[in-house]
Amino acid sequence: MEKDNVSLTSNVPYLIRAIRDWVVDNGLTPQLLVNAKVEGVQVPIRFVKDGRIVLNIDTNAVVDLYLGDDQISFKTRFQGQSMEVLLPVSSVMAIYPLEKPDQPFVLQDGTTRNTQEDRFDHKQAHGAGKKPGRPNLKLVE
Repeated sequence: MEKDNVSLTSNVPYLIRAIRDWVVDNGLTPQLLVNAKVEGVQVPIRFVKDGRIVLNIDTNAVVDLYLGDDQISFKTRFQGQSMEVLLPVSSVMAIYPLEKPDQPFVLQDGTTRNTQEDRFDHKQAHGAGKKPGRPNLKLVE
């Protein structure tokens, strides 16, 4: 079998699990930003704003958390009412610590959009337009 023709599975479910574990291990609170318009999303509609909802998936906030390759499910409470939440993995737009909302891990797959990509200037990051030469270093005493 040729390596060029290998079909890989999505890395998004693996990233969600790994980032959640890392956030929890650091004593922070993992949050999912979810596109509530994706087919199969089951969340309380009254908490959806602009087609999105933020869900706390901390150990203390959910019961029976399942982070599968295609679906995420758990039980939680919304204003005191117990509810089961079902999410296709493709609906997860980002995962981030509640305590650091300005540092999200934006996820990209066939059905999610990496909004940071729009703001990231590849030419600027790689120094396009600059002539290669010696670094401009200065000794500071």
